[in-house]
Amino acid sequence: MGGIFGVASKDDCSMDLFFGTDYHSHLGTRRGGLAVYRDDDKFQRAIHNIQNSPFRTKFENDIEEMKGHIGIGCISDYEPQPLLACSHLGRFALTTVGIVTNKDELSKELIENGGAFLEMSGGEINQTELILALLNTQKTILEGIKYVQKKIKGSITMLVATPEGIYGARDRMGRTPLQIGIKKDAKGSILAHCLSFENFAYMNLGYTDEHELGPAEIVFVTSDRYEILQKPQKEMKICTFLWIYYGYPTACYEGVNVEAMRYNCGKFLAKRDKDSNIHPDCAAGVPDSGTAHAVGYANEAGIPFTRPFIKYTPTWPRSFMPASQEQRNLIAHMKLIPVPQLIKGKSILLIDDSIVRGTQLRETTDFLYQSGAKEVHVRPACPPIMFGCKYLNFSRSKSEMDLIARRVVKQFEGDNPGKEVLAKYCDPDTPEYAKMQEEIRKQLHFTTLRFHRLDDMLNSTGLDHAKLCTYCWNGKE
Repeated sequence: MGGIFGVASKDDCSMDLFFGTDYHSHLGTRRGGLAVYRDDDKFQRAIHNIQNSPFRTKFENDIEEMKGHIGIGCISDYEPQPLLACSHLGRFALTTVGIVTNKDELSKELIENGGAFLEMSGGEINQTELILALLNTQKTILEGIKYVQKKIKGSITMLVATPEGIYGARDRMGRTPLQIGIKKDAKGSILAHCLSFENFAYMNLGYTDEHELGPAEIVFVTSDRYEILQKPQKEMKICTFLWIYYGYPTACYEGVNVEAMRYNCGKFLAKRDKDSNIHPDCAAGVPDSGTAHAVGYANEAGIPFTRPFIKYTPTWPRSFMPASQEQRNLIAHMKLIPVPQLIKGKSILLIDDSIVRGTQLRETTDFLYQSGAKEVHVRPACPPIMFGCKYLNFSRSKSEMDLIARRVVKQFEGDNPGKEVLAKYCDPDTPEYAKMQEEIRKQLHFTTLRFHRLDDMLNSTGLDHAKLCTYCWNGKE
């Protein structure tokens, strides 16, 4: 995924930028970057690999030299950024979050018109460099941002820092968030504004919520104020997976808190189980994102919430980010430490945020059995993932056959099931869905399995369903 943060301040912005960017570390594990427009009228940038060390340890020396009033930062799982530019648009720094699925087509078009790109290792073009090139085809930065929103497929939310202030633009369909915070002194005088992917990132820095950008909205932010340069469009398709998995518990999107939404998910899951013959001794979540879902389930079902295993986080990064599946599985196993006294002889209701490939949850379940669990009933907090996301880069899966739900459909329907066939496997009220769910249960060694229904999951947000992206679950644009 990735996260972005920017500050325009009357005083030095460097420490707010440092901590605000660091608060996005849960969104990525590969690279971090900062760019500041210094008091000597120059941009200064630092980019570091954060795969094996926390963001703070890599940037604490850089930030001492990055003194200025305007700056942007990012956590990135892919390309190095922010990028610095000097062009007919002036000097500026650019950082982005999202994915461009027509990158090859756009880069070819730019090259044919005389453009050029530096290749990253592996021959890839830096996606943010592509966005920069598109911006530079227009007469102003504002026109360039509008052009990017028009040209790309996928989604890009961006910050563009100039000597005068910061442009912020939410992606065209609002799939990722962007929010403005304001800082005031004790007398009410405005000290600074910030732009942030996660609104909680500025709370401890003295900012309060000022404005949440809508889909395709463009703003220009200075220390004193923000100006809306392009009003938001009405249509929205924000990523529902932000609440289910990616978002930090203290974050809010469209006014809906992540932790509260997860409690609601657990509550709906428990309600669906009330008429079943399942009588677990306790509810538990796969840490960390499954925990709040399990709390919601336990509260509704009236059973204890327990933590039968604890995640050892000091030395292990997020498990799905390493390139090899073998390494992901190893990390997932090594960082979970059992509490045998809470496992032996117990019937455990286990909630994870999702089942993607299934490998890790199967190993977690086997791990519980080996530690003495009597039963393991699994309740994923979202429906079966049937389609690879083409709007956000939230997974390294190269093929939809990496998804266990699609592999099971292939078992039953062959290599190329049509849309009508896949639709039956997406509908929780069909025999096809029931057959798929039972096959997944058997393959992953669960005592019982019940996926979260799509309608219940969407109801858990309290938002209009039409505003929520559900593509990975039902294939609907």
